[in-house]
Amino acid sequence: MTALEKALENAGNAEDAEALQRYGSRLLRHAAGFALETLDALPAFTGDDLRRPTPCAGWDLWMLLRHLDDSLATLHEAVALGTVRLDDPGTATPAAGEPGGLVAGLRERTRRLAAAWSDADRDGRVVMVGGCPVMGGVVAGTGAVELAVHAWDVARTSGAACEIPAPLAERLLRLAPLLVPEHARQGLFRPPVAVPDGAAPGDRLVAFLGRDPGRSVQALGA
Repeated sequence: MTALEKALENAGNAEDAEALQRYGSRLLRHAAGFALETLDALPAFTGDDLRRPTPCAGWDLWMLLRHLDDSLATLHEAVALGTVRLDDPGTATPAAGEPGGLVAGLRERTRRLAAAWSDADRDGRVVMVGGCPVMGGVVAGTGAVELAVHAWDVARTSGAACEIPAPLAERLLRLAPLLVPEHARQGLFRPPVAVPDGAAPGDRLVAFLGRDPGRSVQALGA
């Protein structure tokens, strides 16, 4: 089960699910916009670069990009079909093996996802997650955390300058403890990383999810 799917299981019991139903899709669109900006700013890289270590423990860049592709497919399935199958890795079209084609495919899927979720806040839709009903806004809010943090992961791996916008990060910080309670971390996230007082909201968000925002790209494989 992926981190996104596990978070969706937890999200079904979130106390603020009703509020998320009102603004979850807006958060997802903002996260998708940040992801698109990040993908557009990536430096050119080669097939060898796909083997770089990432902030996701045990994953290289290729694995991270494929996971992001699967997450986009899962979120699109949720809005298009009204269901998420927790035992299914998603229905993403295999991305081109050449790095530029892979990133271009991710950009296009991110654009389609943002457009598909544009009306979900207003229509009160419900998504079946592993056979259980979850409000669409909750699914969207969960997806927003996933997209924003993995976009940061990709940028950090590639050496691109990247900071999750403070307004988006502050909202996602309020959601993250609900979507990733302590009992759900094992096997999915490292323990939270301590950050200095006054750290930017984006740094605090990725640190809560086990990333060290102060760790250099060169040190990722250490």
